[in-house]
Amino acid sequence: MKQLFSLVLAGMAGGLITLGGYSLMQPDMALTPQPGPYTQAVKNINVPAPPNAVPFDFKAAAARSMPAVVHISAASPVVSNSQRGSDPFRFFFGDDLNPFGDGAPRQGGTGSGVIYTSDGYIITNNHVVQNADEVEVTLYDNRTFKAKVIGTEETSDVAVIKIEGYDFPTLELSNSDEAEIGEWVLAVGNPFDLTSTVTAGIISAKGRSINLLGGGRAIESFIQTDAAVNPGNSGGALVDAEGRLLGINTAIATRTGVFSGYSFAIPVNLVTRIANDIIEYGSFQRAFLGVTISDLDSEYAQELGVQISQGVVIEELADGGSAQYAGLQPKDIIIGVNGKEVKTVPELQEIIGRAKAGDLITLNINRRGNVREIPVRLKAG
Repeated sequence: MKQLFSLVLAGMAGGLITLGGYSLMQPDMALTPQPGPYTQAVKNINVPAPPNAVPFDFKAAAARSMPAVVHISAASPVVSNSQRGSDPFRFFFGDDLNPFGDGAPRQGGTGSGVIYTSDGYIITNNHVVQNADEVEVTLYDNRTFKAKVIGTEETSDVAVIKIEGYDFPTLELSNSDEAEIGEWVLAVGNPFDLTSTVTAGIISAKGRSINLLGGGRAIESFIQTDAAVNPGNSGGALVDAEGRLLGINTAIATRTGVFSGYSFAIPVNLVTRIANDIIEYGSFQRAFLGVTISDLDSEYAQELGVQISQGVVIEELADGGSAQYAGLQPKDIIIGVNGKEVKTVPELQEIIGRAKAGDLITLNINRRGNVREIPVRLKAG
């Protein structure tokens, strides 16, 4: 029988479920191996290492990344019991009162962040600083700063805060599109209120949607790793073996509230798209395709009478939306964007999430077995 994990979005607890439908519309609209009866002979052979093989030594990557990862303490007014009971993030943050000692009833928690620019912009998770009216940042060298929340983006769980100063250490950015399953990564953060902790693992999947953020507008296309991530790591860095920023650690799958084998990070290419908008405009200037969509599988493909078994099926069109205006139809199957293959809803969500309103994209469509290209001008939400 499958064993179910709960999911902690740096603290959100919820069942690990898969939804059949997702939305890109405007706002209104575990296996156990069994022993066999045989013994298999094993012959050892020498296989030459690939040119980009990574040695089991991450000292350089850790040294490059740790100075740019910060500890964040956030405090907000205590809410009523009814509000508190509905808050999905309390599991992660707990109920520490008065972390700043100002005498008023307070609730607070801690997390991590990554210095994005040398003048003090820091990327973290939305749920680390959501509703906070006091934020304090402690750097790797133990300097402490008051921080201002510049903007948050709930549908992707990204936030940007700012400390005053200059010449802060930053991380070189990796390209999350080029990250590969099996690649070594490091998780850098501040678990359990500790500082500067580094763990190692590999990328075990890409484009994961775990229905953690909720709502039809959520963008979920996580990098899944087995690097140990625990409460307090949220908002910290996922870096590659060269110490370049690959993602922002966000969630864990767990039975106990601590790491149980899987963690999830927001890809850096999506993070920086959102962060740049927040820094420039104060909010994410998001584009929408104007569709409700679902994943295609072999059973659904048979129902639709098509010879493919991967893609994204358009279920509904938003009135006046980008897709309707471009001539897309219900049951069209999106199989690519700008010539890049698209197999799943999370892949499409990330591509559209990284686009801007006004961008012209080309959708590769399978319509009742016929493949065509349809240009679409994306609109704002």
